[in-house]
Amino acid sequence: MRKLGRTTAQRKAMLRGMVTLLLETGKIETTYTRAQEVSAKADEMITLGKKGDLAAYRAALAFITKEDVAKKLFSVIAPAYENVNGGYTQVYKMGPRRGDGAEVAIVKLTAVAAPAEETAEEAAK
Repeated sequence: MRKLGRTTAQRKAMLRGMVTLLLETGKIETTYTRAQEVSAKADEMITLGKKGDLAAYRAALAFITKEDVAKKLFSVIAPAYENVNGGYTQVYKMGPRRGDGAEVAIVKLTAVAAPAEETAEEAAK
């Protein structure tokens, strides 16, 4: 695990918040090294969601900061990855940030975005 220039408590709090936001919105933009860490943690949470039992729900709720996001993880996100073994997130490099030159990346959930696009296309027909 990378230290990301923070103390342990600060790093855990930052990752918890970013993973919660990723699971809530499906996409976040951050620095590349943070994106790699968030991607790994989000994959762990989705794996817990695929287990679907009470112990997994409590473990996920101990990390995710919003209860409604945990419910969404177990009811919507995890079932979308039922037949997929890993690779639930993708990290895209976007280039350097204008202010400080830090490498910026976007983290996206892979299969969750695809059904949402299909329903939008079907609604347009």
